[in-house]
Amino acid sequence: MLAAILVTLAGGTVGFHESLSEGWFQAFYRAVVTTTLAGLDTIPRSNGARVVSMILVFCGLTIIAYAGAVIVEAIAGGVFTGVLAERRRERAIERLRDHIIICGYGRVGRRIAEEFRAADVSYVVLDYSDEAVEAARESDELFIQGNATEDEDLMRAGLERAAGIVVASDDDADNLYITLSARSVRPDIQIVARASDEDAERKIMLAGADRVVMPYRAAGRQMANMVMKPQVMTFLDAVTTAAGPDLHMAEIEVHENCASAGKTIRETHVRRDTGAIIVALRHKDGSFDTTPEPEAVIKPGDVIVGVGTTDELRRLEDLFAVGS
Repeated sequence: MLAAILVTLAGGTVGFHESLSEGWFQAFYRAVVTTTLAGLDTIPRSNGARVVSMILVFCGLTIIAYAGAVIVEAIAGGVFTGVLAERRRERAIERLRDHIIICGYGRVGRRIAEEFRAADVSYVVLDYSDEAVEAARESDELFIQGNATEDEDLMRAGLERAAGIVVASDDDADNLYITLSARSVRPDIQIVARASDEDAERKIMLAGADRVVMPYRAAGRQMANMVMKPQVMTFLDAVTTAAGPDLHMAEIEVHENCASAGKTIRETHVRRDTGAIIVALRHKDGSFDTTPEPEAVIKPGDVIVGVGTTDELRRLEDLFAVGS
């Protein structure tokens, strides 16, 4: 378009200079005024100059019309592209099953999302602030811009199909309300919530949360243990961080129709067949056997806590899979 403008002005300048015998600057001025449709400086004295003026007017109209079309297309294209991206994101969320909903995408929520992403866990971010939404968009997250305290927005995030919900807002009242709303819709869903103090923790637990985490208390405990038990904390950090070395922990629920249910740890040949190690058993009554003996019986309803590489834990899951 710039080339068309320059050619038009150059042609008009030469045309006026030749037809009116005007100086170059005056001819250029007349060409600019005519092409931009600002009006004629004076009525041209010759037919030749009038022809040049008409040509410049038509060229000016064409250039302005083209520029307007480009601007409209750019605006409409941006809006259209945004609408398409929004629709693609909504369809992707609608296809999710057994995912996790992260309510709140602040510093804690973003760290949770990093762990889920490293562990290849499906999740949806739900937040209403512009800053959080922009951060989610930059990270290419599946997100819903909405308020998790609203049932409608929780449903848009797939609450009815989700396996769990992480309530990570920095507002205790919001976390309490979100927990209560989620539990009323999904009595069976796993809810992990954030709290700032013991009073909020107690209330959120009463609202239906399965677990409540207080970041400041957890951080204080971890820092103290790093001083007192640095090697233990290094090991725990290695096995509990999804993005860390290839050594992890996993929990596996034992179902009644699992062939290994009712057998002892020795009889399942866990170490020989999988390479993983069973470091704890959580029994159906909630008690823990943190150092299970080889003769410990693995009962239906127990939860196995295993340690191993990704492949070893996958084989451990296959060993205790339903119908295996």
